[in-house]
Amino acid sequence: MFVGNNWDGTVDVIQPSGAYTGLGRINVVPDRTQRLWEIYLNPVKLAFYLGVQQGPGEGHDQLVDDMYTTPDGSALVVSRPSFADVVSVDLRTGALRWRFPVSGYRADHMAVSPDGTRVAVSASTSNTVHVLDIATGRQVGSFATGDKPHENVFTDGGRYLWNMSIGEVNTALDEPWLDWTKGDRHITVVDTATFQPVKVIDMRPRLDAFGRSDLSDAVRPGVFTPDESTLYFQVSFFNGLVEYDVATDRVTRVATLPKNPATSEDRTTWVNDSRHHGLSMSPDGTKVCVAGTMDDYATVLNRATLTPGSLVAASKPYWATVSADGRDCVISESGADRVTAISFATGQKVASVAVGDHPQRVRLGRLPVGWTAPR
Repeated sequence: MFVGNNWDGTVDVIQPSGAYTGLGRINVVPDRTQRLWEIYLNPVKLAFYLGVQQGPGEGHDQLVDDMYTTPDGSALVVSRPSFADVVSVDLRTGALRWRFPVSGYRADHMAVSPDGTRVAVSASTSNTVHVLDIATGRQVGSFATGDKPHENVFTDGGRYLWNMSIGEVNTALDEPWLDWTKGDRHITVVDTATFQPVKVIDMRPRLDAFGRSDLSDAVRPGVFTPDESTLYFQVSFFNGLVEYDVATDRVTRVATLPKNPATSEDRTTWVNDSRHHGLSMSPDGTKVCVAGTMDDYATVLNRATLTPGSLVAASKPYWATVSADGRDCVISESGADRVTAISFATGQKVASVAVGDHPQRVRLGRLPVGWTAPR
């Protein structure tokens, strides 16, 4: 299991289940000095670099957003927001194999195809998704999105790629009546053979039809049921999740989750318009794990009723994934520099392990046999 420590540019490698013991740490910015010189010598790049640092970075560089290993486990492919690129890091030597500068000035969430050969990355300031050959870094396709592309998800065995655009999240225009200032937010579904859109889904009319015109239509993290018939997703500013039926193209349920009374109701204090940010689902599709980011908890929901279990205290949990054995939901606690495993069966915390500075994305991957961290 790979944990991206966004603010210090490292990735922790831990056991993917059980005790979640730490196995090593990888520096994914070995070229940091070179990249910074390039930025400092370019006034436009410098302006965006500082904007990323002071905006989504909360005063810090954003050095690793997302990561996936190659199918043979020999390299780790990483998106680096502050450097506006994707790189491949050799897992034995720590050296860069290739680098792909994204269009615009910031790289964000990624997704890997089911066969492991392609990786998609959101270029958030150019409203573009690039799809790369994971072994070579060569672009095999790209497509336009709504404003500020964010989450990417492959479906139907890799035939389709879904991108969720979240609009502008770095302004203080956060009151509901100012929602129109956030830009064009929609889901773009493309055919991965042609990279042409097959469907564009605007959640605004769908939420309105369900009677929730009060909710933002900025779709944040999402997770499909195992048969991909239903999508659960979070939206900006909301402590809860939305259920969407793919076949009928409509919102079917909305679950509001508990608020932490200690959480400020001032929306401008919520990081990047998040309230809750992070979802995962048990392999059998019966439980949904929710990272209640600004409310400092995680909980496991019964999918049949969408009722939460115990609220497990957590410090700014920023992501949720599933352990290798499928038993646990693993969240990143970005406010405490650790990852914590919560049992899907009991809803209770079963393990916690320290990692680097500000962990965000957590992904399963492969390693070479007998791997040790590069010096």
